[in-house]
Formats: sequence, structure tokens, C-alpha cells
Amino acid sequence: MPIAFAGYLDGDAPAKDLIQACVHCGFCLPTCPTYAVLGVEMDSPRGRIRLMKNAWEGRISPAAPAFEEHVFGCLDCRACETACPSGVHFGKLVEAARSQVERSRPRPALERLVRWIAFDQILPHHRRLAAMTRLAALARSLGAAAVLRVLGRAVPLGRRLADMLELLPDRVSSQRPPAVTAATGVRRGRVALFEGCVMRSAFGATNAATARVLARNGFEVVVPEAQTCCGALHVHAGEREGGRDLAKRNIAALEGLEVDAIVVNAAGCGANLKEYGWLFKDDPAWAERAERFALKVKDATELLGDSGLAAAPGRIDATVAYDEPCHLLHGQGVSAQPKALLAAIPGLRVVPLKEADWCCGSAGIYNVTHPDLSRELLDRKMAHVAAAGADLLVTANPGCLMQLRAGARSAGLRTEVVHLVDLLDRAYAAGE
Repeated sequence: MPIAFAGYLDGDAPAKDLIQACVHCGFCLPTCPTYAVLGVEMDSPRGRIRLMKNAWEGRISPAAPAFEEHVFGCLDCRACETACPSGVHFGKLVEAARSQVERSRPRPALERLVRWIAFDQILPHHRRLAAMTRLAALARSLGAAAVLRVLGRAVPLGRRLADMLELLPDRVSSQRPPAVTAATGVRRGRVALFEGCVMRSAFGATNAATARVLARNGFEVVVPEAQTCCGALHVHAGEREGGRDLAKRNIAALEGLEVDAIVVNAAGCGANLKEYGWLFKDDPAWAERAERFALKVKDATELLGDSGLAAAPGRIDATVAYDEPCHLLHGQGVSAQPKALLAAIPGLRVVPLKEADWCCGSAGIYNVTHPDLSRELLDRKMAHVAAAGADLLVTANPGCLMQLRAGARSAGLRTEVVHLVDLLDRAYAAGE
């Protein structure tokens, strides 16, 4: 039985030193999407940190409905981290607070069942997730979303399921890259490609494109079979032990490879993989292994941007806007490299996108758990996309891709939403 101290249970409580680093200056407030929409102090980073501190002082329990409401109401977009002059690691705080909510009180039986199916029986199993994704895509193509919206007038769940179907990409792909893709030209290194769960099941073509682009730029690419889901969605949802179990499997599968980097093309996965060391900071058996693993992780755009393109892309005549994925910009501090890659493609005219550093409302599964607020943020984003007037909207995360594509369809925009690596692959094909 966990031991209660102050308002938390032992293990995974929000770190006191991170809480104390916050000086409540308010620089985070203008950058927080939930505070901008709701205007409530407790739905700002500063307010949520105060709530976590109150729990340490025994003033509120993590089992309290108010604690759960405000902690889970956060997008975990980490824009506050970029704005914070004190360097507060808010993402680590909010994820720990969520784990305390999950450990402090049992959820209703139906919620427990849904979470068990999603986090234990689907996400870690590639074949199951791929089969479910294909089935859902077929249902959408047959008009299931429209039927569910009609049903949603009487049964709220119908609307929720329709929204989820609308998020699926038009073309679902579980294509896998070859186990080994040889480097082209002068060999610059050897890397392992982390396939992820959603990327492997729905955006497999992007994984294959990533291997081709890396190979064109001198990197031999290996794709280990034993890897699994990175655990990001588990950690974001407070399912910390499930996230650790998946992390252990990935570390064991990849740590022995003779590679220069572990490359990932999903911003959310990359941010989580880079924080494996923090996830195991209190585990002597895994802490050092996890930190070594984390130090090898690179986003594909980060590696290519830092290394420079060895092969010149072909020409693409188009107007492009870049929407920065939260967990790439705020979670990993990667911003200049993707923009440099766009600048390297001949013919592209990059136009500014207002609030490009703001969350689109996807935020892992936020668009499923908080659909109304997510939709409000998406509509705000789409208004800026429409004003930019770009032919292409570029991003670098599967959740963002699905959310932004759904938003573009709903808004009647002709803007194509594309992953940056897919655009690079398209440019190389144009130059052949």
C-alpha cells in the first residue's frame, strides 16, 4: 500500500525543487493557451504550480476533483517553459501530478476499462493498433462519421466517436522501411530509426520517407524490430508505470546498437525519449542506462539541420507556412533546424504563420479528452492558416498532422498539411 506524505503518495510526486523554482512572475500567462481561452488563474502554469505546492502542504489532495480538473486541463504543450525566465520544467511537474491523480483514487469501472484497452492492449502492440487504424479508416470512408454525428444528437458519445474518426489521415499507411537502408554517397554515420506506434500504424509512409531522406544524406539507417511504443501517451496521461515498462523495452532493444543516433520523426515521441533519464531518476538499476539512451535521441529535422544536407533537394514551387510542433519547439528546443531545411528547398516561399508556436489543440489525446477546448484552439489556428494563404502547411508530429488536416477540411481550406520529412522526400524525387 503506498505511503501518504503531505498530500501526495510516495514516488513520482511533483519535485519540490522544480516547484520552488517558480517565482510566480507571470511571464508564462500570455503563452498559455488554456489561460488565454479560459482566463482562469488555476488554468495557468503559475496557478497549477500553486495547486501542486498546496498538495505538498496538505491543503488539497490529488484525489480532489478540482486538482484533477486543472492538472488534466493542461495541454502539456510546454510553451510556458520557453517563456519562463527561471527555467521551470513544467512538463515534468504536470506529468508527475497526473500520476498522483491516477494513484490517489480509482476511476469508474468504464474509464478503467477504456484506459486498460488503450494503454495496455492497443498502443504497445503494433499489429493491433494497425488493424484498428485500418478498420477505423474504412469506417470513415463508408460515412460512419456522418451517421455518428446524427446519433450524437441523442447520445453524446456518438459525436465524440465522429470527432475521433475525422482525425484519421485520408490515407492510412503501415508501410515499413527496410531493416537496413544503405547510405548514399559519402557515409556520414549510422542511425537507428525509431518507428513509434501511431507513426508505424498510420504514417508508415513517412517512416519510409525518413529512411530515404537520411540515406540520401549519407546516413545508413537500421530499423530494429524489437522496439515498441515510446510511452509518451502513457506518461502524459499519468500512467507512469506503463510508460516505464515500455521505456525499459526500448532501452533494452536499442542500447546495444552501434549507432551514432536514435532518430525519431514524431516530436511527442522525441521529447519523451529524451526524458527517459528523468523517468528513471529514482531507479538505480535503470537511471544510468536511461540517461545514456536519452542522450542519443535526435529528431530527424534536428539531425539533418545540424549536419546540413549533403544532397541538394529538387525544386518545389509553392508557398509554405511552418507550424511548430509544441514538443519539438518547447519540449526539445528544436526550431532553427526545420526552418533551415525548408529554406534549403528551391522554389519554396516561406510565409509567416501567426501563433505558429501555439498548440493546435491535439496535445497527445487532449482532442479526445477535452474536445470542446481543443476545437476552440484548432479554430483559432485555422484562422491564422487561412490568413497566411499558404499552399502547404508543414509540421513534424503525427498528432499535429491529424489535427491540422481535420481542421483544414472542416474550414474548407485547400491548404495541404504535410510532414517536413515527406516534403523533403518529395523535393528529392522532384530533382531526379
